[in-house]
Amino acid sequence: MSSRKFALVALGGTFSILHKGHKSLLLTAFKVADEVIIGLSTDYLVKKIVKKHYVPPYEIRFRNLCRFLAEKNLIHRARIVPLIDPYGPSIDEDKLEAIVVSEEGYKRALEINDIRICCNLPPLKIIRIEMIMADDGKPLSCTRILHGEINSEGHVIT
Repeated sequence: MSSRKFALVALGGTFSILHKGHKSLLLTAFKVADEVIIGLSTDYLVKKIVKKHYVPPYEIRFRNLCRFLAEKNLIHRARIVPLIDPYGPSIDEDKLEAIVVSEEGYKRALEINDIRICCNLPPLKIIRIEMIMADDGKPLSCTRILHGEINSEGHVIT
């Protein structure tokens, strides 16, 4: 029997650059759950949501995510699914118990719960993690990394 709180949780993202904030989100999910569904935005979804920065193709982001999970010995507990919309399996997976989000994703989690309730599914427990700040006190983000302001660990580039 596992000491983790949940059997199955979900999270989602584009994971353009796997930075310290993404890693915190992922590791939090694996701390609280036996299995984690990771929704990874497809190239189709990326075009639809219009990012402010370059996003590598799905296959590259998928490989980077798998590499990180393998390094942490978590790949066997992960189920990576392609997202063609912002919801993925979170709105219809009946065994799902919780969703892990950053502050940025909290409104989407509330929306997901509204949809689940309308579909006669129980709402998900929302596990919200704080935004990871860079050394300069501003949020860590792919946009800032790609603009050369900070690196993926949040250290300011001078």
